Amino acid sequence: MTTASILVVEDEASIAEAVRARLIAEGFDATVVGDGPAAVERCEADPPDLVVLDLMLPGMDGLEVCKRIQRREPIPVLMLTARTDEADKIAGFAVGADDYLTKPFSMRELIYRVRAILRRAERSRGGTGDLVQRGPLAIDPARRRVTTDGSEVSLTPIEFDILHTLAREPGVVYNREKLMDTVWGYVDATGGRVVDSHVARLRKKLAEANPDDTPVRTVHGVGYAFRDV
Repeated sequence: MTTASILVVEDEASIAEAVRARLIAEGFDATVVGDGPAAVERCEADPPDLVVLDLMLPGMDGLEVCKRIQRREPIPVLMLTARTDEADKIAGFAVGADDYLTKPFSMRELIYRVRAILRRAERSRGGTGDLVQRGPLAIDPARRRVTTDGSEVSLTPIEFDILHTLAREPGVVYNREKLMDTVWGYVDATGGRVVDSHVARLRKKLAEANPDDTPVRTVHGVGYAFRDV
C-alpha cells in the first residue's frame, strides 16, 4: 500500500513541526513549507495526496494558494484557520477546500479529518458507475463530469459528490448529518454549516449553467433532495 503524501503549509514553526511529527507517527509521508509561493511551487512540481493549509501565510494567503493548486488537478485541502468568521470558511470552500479546522485544534481531530478526506479522495479517483441522466443534467461518475443541456459545469470534488449522491435517489431527502456522513465520511457538530455552504455553491453553479433547471431543492427544516423525476 502506497504511503499517502501530505504537504503541511504553515508559517508557525512550532505548529508545523507538531503537525508533521504527528502525521509521520500515523504513517504518512509529511513535509512542510512555510509560505504561500513555496506551497504552490511544491504542488506543481510534485502534487501531494493532501494539503494541510493555513489560511494566514506570508507571500500569498491560503485562499489564493488553494485556488492556484486546484487549477491543474484537484488536490484535497484541509484548511487551518484561527478565524471563526463564517465568511472566511465559506470563502475557503468556494476555492476548493474540502474541510477546515479552527485553531486551536487537537491532533486527534486533525488525523481524523485527514483520514476521512483521503478516504473520500480515494473513492473519487476510483469513480465508477453508470451515467446518471436526470432531465437536462448528466452526471458521469467515471469521468467526474457534469453537463446540463450539453454544457459542462465545473464542480469541486465535494460539490460533485453531493450532486451525485442526491441524483442517484431522486425525491429522497437527505438531512445534513446523513449527507455529511455519506460524502465526507464523518459527522460533527459543525457539519450543518459545512454542508449548507457547499450546497449553496453547488446550486449557484447549476443555476448559472442552466437557469431553467433547479435540480437540488431545499426541504425546509430537514435537508436537501434531488427533484422528483
